[in-house]
Amino acid sequence: MTAPIAKLSFWGVRGSTPTVDPATWRYGGNTPCLELTAPDGTQFILDCGTGLRMLGSRWGTPNGGGNPETHIFVTHYHWDHIQGIPFFAPLYAENNEFHFYSFRSKFLGRDSLKQVFEAQMALPYFPVDMSAMNAKRKFKEVEGGDSFTIGENKITARWLNHPQGCLGFRLETPAGTVVYATDNEPGDPKLDENLRELAAGADIFINDAQFTPDQLKTTRKGWGHSSWKEGVKLAREVGAKTLVLFHHDPDSTDRMVDSILRQAREEFDSVFAASEGMVITLGAPGDNVQAHMPGARTSLRREAQFRAKVTGVTEDGKEFQEETVVRDISLQGALISLQNLPQLQSELQVTMETPGEDGLQSSMRLKGYVVRIDAGAEKGQIAVGVVFTD
Repeated sequence: MTAPIAKLSFWGVRGSTPTVDPATWRYGGNTPCLELTAPDGTQFILDCGTGLRMLGSRWGTPNGGGNPETHIFVTHYHWDHIQGIPFFAPLYAENNEFHFYSFRSKFLGRDSLKQVFEAQMALPYFPVDMSAMNAKRKFKEVEGGDSFTIGENKITARWLNHPQGCLGFRLETPAGTVVYATDNEPGDPKLDENLRELAAGADIFINDAQFTPDQLKTTRKGWGHSSWKEGVKLAREVGAKTLVLFHHDPDSTDRMVDSILRQAREEFDSVFAASEGMVITLGAPGDNVQAHMPGARTSLRREAQFRAKVTGVTEDGKEFQEETVVRDISLQGALISLQNLPQLQSELQVTMETPGEDGLQSSMRLKGYVVRIDAGAEKGQIAVGVVFTD
């Protein structure tokens, strides 16, 4: 009997507004959108930021997912969590059916979510209105404290601390529990307790980490967001197994997120920074949580052959050094065969021997960042995708 497996895919991880500058390319610039496929095949979408367009574009591709009936949870009505809706191609196909869940806003009243979707597509803001969408759409109001089942999965909603209201969701599947708690600021005792209840014992705890601890205390206090330090503290208190730092600030470059991740990993064993294209598998035999980055976010590569020395940290936190040959390289990164298994999103030092002037060998030292781990072509080897940062 095979173990139940759930797959969590990250399509948008940025907060507040999308970014397109090269300094945020590695983690991604699309606003929040996650996809969870439960062991029973039920498909959930969490938030409808600009990452939703990317999910929709892969809907009909082989192995691209796309259930005829899908359940979409919207945490709140700020732009960065709804702006992908008009560009979600599956909503225009009549054979699809979508169930939307969110709360009744005191500013809008009944059918708040439907009103929000219709308003952002009303003239003159968008060339077509929602009548152009042929998919079946059903809207259900959810309140903090509600709990219900969809298929074999239990859903729990709790209020979080964010301007104009926000819901956090706990999804309990046969493969494990995922908690999605973006856009929350600690400091309100009642709402802090809500988050603790929501995250208790979660296998994957996705938490807002938009600001630094200093920003949260000073210039960004009251803005409705959290920090990596608060996420680590809570994960430790409630026994969450893996923490995912989410909703990166639009002004946070990849290197700034690297620094945040490094600090978080010094205080908590299993931490990842949400990254576009990252997939976390839940319920895998021998290792309940596995994360990897597919090849879609690597650039065009060319075959090469450079002798190299690689130093880094393994998954279990041990430092390693080994010699290898780099056979696949681009201007942005390389695919390296290793015997040691480095930690995803960890830093590697890659020193390559390159031909110098007059045929003499010279060394080129690069700092890389692990974005992809696959099985190697040879037995005992691991293919490690690295993006060069220095």
